[in-house]
Amino acid sequence: MKTFDSLYAELTSLSNLRPDGSGTVALLDQGVHAIGKKIVEEASEVWMAAEHESAQALAVEISQLVYHLEVLMVAKGITPEDVYREL
Repeated sequence: MKTFDSLYAELTSLSNLRPDGSGTVALLDQGVHAIGKKIVEEASEVWMAAEHESAQALAVEISQLVYHLEVLMVAKGITPEDVYREL
């Protein structure tokens, strides 16, 4: 099971190692605009799942939103600690 911190470490590693075929690397290469569009898309899917789907489906959508938020964090050099300070 991944945590917020372990996912961030994994994404940071992918960003640094840049393995061929990585979807994360491809998204990072597309830039902040593309990542932001995915965040908006995933946020709407979270909302729709909350309104119309099961708790499990909602959890899946939330996990996808968290993933894309963390990709944006990596792209912008924001760490989990930066976020925690603002909670």
